[in-house]
Amino acid sequence: MTSGPSEIEELIHNIEHLTDAEARENAIALVQALMEFHGTALERLMELIADKGEVGHAIFDSFAADETVASLLLLYGLHPLSLETRVLGALDKVRPYINSHGGIVELLEIVEGNVWIKLEGSCKTCPSSSMTLKLAIEDAIYAAAPDVLAVHAEGLSTLNPQTGFVQIGKPNGNSKEVKDAWRDVTSLVGLNDNSIEFADVDGHSVLFCRLGDSLYAYGNTCPGCSNKLTDASLNLTTLVCNSCQQRFDVIRAGRGLDQPKLHLKPLPLLQENGRARIALPPLSMSQVPLAPA
Repeated sequence: MTSGPSEIEELIHNIEHLTDAEARENAIALVQALMEFHGTALERLMELIADKGEVGHAIFDSFAADETVASLLLLYGLHPLSLETRVLGALDKVRPYINSHGGIVELLEIVEGNVWIKLEGSCKTCPSSSMTLKLAIEDAIYAAAPDVLAVHAEGLSTLNPQTGFVQIGKPNGNSKEVKDAWRDVTSLVGLNDNSIEFADVDGHSVLFCRLGDSLYAYGNTCPGCSNKLTDASLNLTTLVCNSCQQRFDVIRAGRGLDQPKLHLKPLPLLQENGRARIALPPLSMSQVPLAPA
């Protein structure tokens, strides 16, 4: 049985809270000694691989692509890819989603683990876009670089790290809350081109649209008449509500084409390696299903 970061973090937390002071100190000293030994051995292993030239660099690429190996190397500060490279890769993954909101993202600088990015375009002025972009950027960057201390974005509030990166004696914040906000919707990846489908995801009624290689997700409520969009039709990139005939631009974050003030509720959706996930806001008390009497 292999322990993951969360299990290791819990064990370290238990050690740090042992009531027996001598046992606690001995346990912490043992963990630190093992980490120093493993770190020295891993560093030497990386040096031996680097000596192999191009063959070694190919092995480093394999290490970087393997989530488990990459996490281990990050723990010891030995990841083969620089922090900047990993952050740029994360922004590349989320850039199509940002572009769909009429925005452009640019990496400004990285200083002592703090990432500074700049957002331009109409996404900064739309409250719904700002919130969904915040979640998408946060998830992408911290998934690729859990060693980032904080992400600062012009036009958005500071994004605090919400990761499973394990460091002895350092809390990981409310990483469980962020992890639990994302839900797998891989079954929708195979949706036919230029079609829509509805699904209930953890109590949220969600409208999914497939246009070419892109999949979009919106809350299943028309902002014009407040009715469900179950009978809506899709004409190229335009979604039409059957109840009030209001039209919305699917690839531009659901902007109203007839009344610009109307706006569908976009949900952050990320696709990678044949998988898809969406971020869901917490349910209000009125939305929580009541248990049967």
